[in-house]
Amino acid sequence: MSPVLYYALPALGSYVMLSVFFLRRPRLLHTPWARAFLPRLGAHRAGSGERLEHTMEAMENSVAQRSDFLELDCRLTRDGVVVVSHDENLFRLSGVNRDVSSLDFEELPLCKEELEVYFSPGHFAHGTDRRMVSLEDVFRRFPRMPMSVEVKSVNEELINKVAGLVRHFDRNEITIWASEKSSIMKKCRAANPEMPFAFTISRGLWLVLLFYLGLLPFVHIPERFFICFLPTTINRTYFPFSCSGLNKLAAVVSKWLIMRKSLIRHLEQRGVQVIFWCLNEESDFEAAYGLGATGVITDYPTALRRYLDTRGGAAQVS
Repeated sequence: MSPVLYYALPALGSYVMLSVFFLRRPRLLHTPWARAFLPRLGAHRAGSGERLEHTMEAMENSVAQRSDFLELDCRLTRDGVVVVSHDENLFRLSGVNRDVSSLDFEELPLCKEELEVYFSPGHFAHGTDRRMVSLEDVFRRFPRMPMSVEVKSVNEELINKVAGLVRHFDRNEITIWASEKSSIMKKCRAANPEMPFAFTISRGLWLVLLFYLGLLPFVHIPERFFICFLPTTINRTYFPFSCSGLNKLAAVVSKWLIMRKSLIRHLEQRGVQVIFWCLNEESDFEAAYGLGATGVITDYPTALRRYLDTRGGAAQVS
């Protein structure tokens, strides 16, 4: 045996043993984040499978189903009102080919009478309430309802107004910053550092890399929420790529990388709550909670509430 291997192999073995030891016992190195709320049931776009997405009627319905939090997206109108909307362009939502930023709040069109549920292709939601709503009105109507607010564009005015509304309604602990992009998240955190925040895509990839390198137990995690798609939904209800071959590859690779009970257990023990989206079938609820996830985001809060009430004993979070 070469001298290098003589010393390297024992060192590597010791590193692996330490990594596994602290992966299973992270609280020996880290104080876990305290939970402000337990997000078992999240309503995607306020429950867009049962009522028209992001309407007050959808929120009322989700609250009636005892949702633990609402998942919302925000945009900014021309006159500076933070409006709850997933899309910048309103054609899909209303049939009007205008951007939210090109209209004053009072000029926003009504939603269509029915909207296809994005993560349940071929299924449509209906509702009597077709009006778009401001984030301020949502906070005023549901002052203590936890919410995840996703910012989709680098718009500092939007970010600062969301941060200000959260402060004004004293919601720092129960409103989550969410964004796919780290550049946006950096500005969100600067605007209101008291709000908890979720992993971005790049930070999520970094997390997975650290896990497989064995370094995760030794690294500080500032995020409090890991909100991630469930890999088994790819090519069924979630199609991240236009090419079916890429979707199949993504499903296989992401399932192998992410669906690890040891990773989810480690995060949970450190107070990082793991939430899978956007799940609309009972088999997916079962898979998510079976992995040890804290919660699920769904378009159908009634279905998830029924699942939790009838089979919740098997999905309890420690």
